[in-house]
Amino acid sequence: MTVKENLSKLRDLMKQEGIDVYYIPTADYHQSEYLSDYFKTRKFMSGFTGSAGTLVVTMKEAGLWTDGRYFVQAAKQLKGSTIDLYKMGQEGVPTFIEFIEKKIPNQGVLGFDGRVVNAKTANNFQQCLESKKVTLKTDKDLVEPIWTDRPALPSEACFLLAEKYAGVKAEDKIKRLQAAMKEKNADVCVLVSLEDVAWLLNLRGFDIEDTPVALAFATVTKNKVNLFIDKKKLTADICKKFSAAKISIRGYNDLGDELVTYKDKTILLSSSTISAYHKSLIDKSCTIIDEDSPVVMYRAIKNKTEIKNTKFAHVKDGAAVTKFIYWLKNNIGKIEIDELSATAKLHELRQAQDNFIEDSFGAIVAYGPNAAMMHYSATEKNFAVLKNEGFLLVDSGGQYYEGTTDITRTIALGKLTQDEKVYFTTVLRSMIRLSKANFLYGCTGASLDILARGPVWDLDLDYQCGTGHGIGFVLGVHEGPHGFRWSNTGTGYGVVKLEEGMIVTDEPGIYLPNKLGIRIENELLTQKGKKNTYGQFMHFDTITLAPIDLDAVLPELMNDDEIEFLNAYHAEVYKQVSPYCTPKEKTWLKIQTRKIKKA
Repeated sequence: MTVKENLSKLRDLMKQEGIDVYYIPTADYHQSEYLSDYFKTRKFMSGFTGSAGTLVVTMKEAGLWTDGRYFVQAAKQLKGSTIDLYKMGQEGVPTFIEFIEKKIPNQGVLGFDGRVVNAKTANNFQQCLESKKVTLKTDKDLVEPIWTDRPALPSEACFLLAEKYAGVKAEDKIKRLQAAMKEKNADVCVLVSLEDVAWLLNLRGFDIEDTPVALAFATVTKNKVNLFIDKKKLTADICKKFSAAKISIRGYNDLGDELVTYKDKTILLSSSTISAYHKSLIDKSCTIIDEDSPVVMYRAIKNKTEIKNTKFAHVKDGAAVTKFIYWLKNNIGKIEIDELSATAKLHELRQAQDNFIEDSFGAIVAYGPNAAMMHYSATEKNFAVLKNEGFLLVDSGGQYYEGTTDITRTIALGKLTQDEKVYFTTVLRSMIRLSKANFLYGCTGASLDILARGPVWDLDLDYQCGTGHGIGFVLGVHEGPHGFRWSNTGTGYGVVKLEEGMIVTDEPGIYLPNKLGIRIENELLTQKGKKNTYGQFMHFDTITLAPIDLDAVLPELMNDDEIEFLNAYHAEVYKQVSPYCTPKEKTWLKIQTRKIKKA
């Protein structure tokens, strides 16, 4: 079926149900960023494959909203679909709620699947459409009857992350959460986020590709934890350990049965994650504390064991990336390499590392103009063959038992123009400026984002995304609540104070549509610096370890302190990574990490 045919069927169902506008988010029952195949309804209905997007369908129109990472990709994939692209955050572009408010008739009906729409969004709809006396119809998944070959819910087995990796027993994490609940006078904490459940119980799974989590909910009281999960995913050993820790196992679909039993309870939950359906089941006698669970900050601030393990994960991951760059530079022009074969080679090199679990996301391996699409993905039908000229942008990462990594390197494959070198050096300077930040405690990512954007803005350019995001520990590669973002467009990361132990990416870039894309990304560990009469100063420690391509650098454009930083960084890369290299790779790496200076 084509997108047009699917939209036609959807409109027929809308007519039958008396629905004027139908809303399809990119979401599962947990508001996850990445989804298992079962929940990819927006992708199925629109043909747009990006990880972020919202589809709104009226009887005559359809629109898709996505952010700056996907403007170029979405424009291509929506061509001929009859779906209009709405570029989020751009001047004059309405939000999807504004669009719905304008298009829906008085006393009209807005429909959506209340299990995949969070309670906050549903409440926003209610408030914005109140003047038009609009009714919300939230009990219909209209995509289900259209998607006849819809994949089943995942059923992969789970595993427990050992204490030597996690650093803290699940029982102690639970006690910490229960103590925080007591301070808030909360009787129950409802955990909906897959990462919250996984971190709290040291439980990992394979239900979402490249994100080691299992589809599950949890409720926590002062003396008990209920885990809602498909029990077939748990081994006998896991069940035994959970029983000893007073963790009861319930069916994945049984959370609603638990919620309806609550009367006169004070419940801690987040309307941004709990579904409209599940929140509607809670009795009105209950008091709701509507905020993120304490677990969000617990997992954002890494403990000493997590930090130690993550640093080691970066040594191994850096070795894999270094070997990849060596292979690429020594084979380009000699054998045929395309975006797909390069992706496979990088995965092979990561897979060879000890304690590798899986990639941390689908690698972005983009040559030339393809790199202008920030989240480009090569396919069997659409990929580029590499030439010994221009840039290859490689954004990738790995999941190891020791931690989660995310790294981007833009690699010169041969001859470069002067402009390409200027752009590359500008992005490098941007990355270094943020890496070198020394700042007072209390600063947020929004406070520091301009440090990275400065050199890019000096060229009257910008990148339409955040500068960086938090990273989970053997969890999602994108983790809040912290990050670098000067505006609240998109995820909103950046409005939380940067705490000691937070890990965040530093990844500025330059993207010229249909020409090139350049991004350099390192991960930064937030640490305490000096404390004096002005307060507690903070700084970052770079934990990513892989060479930055000096073939594309113009030292004359760099400040002395930037050159000093780069030389010191490369010395550390050689020290940490070279023991994992072959003699030939080590000789090559010595050259790639050489000291540079102004001519």
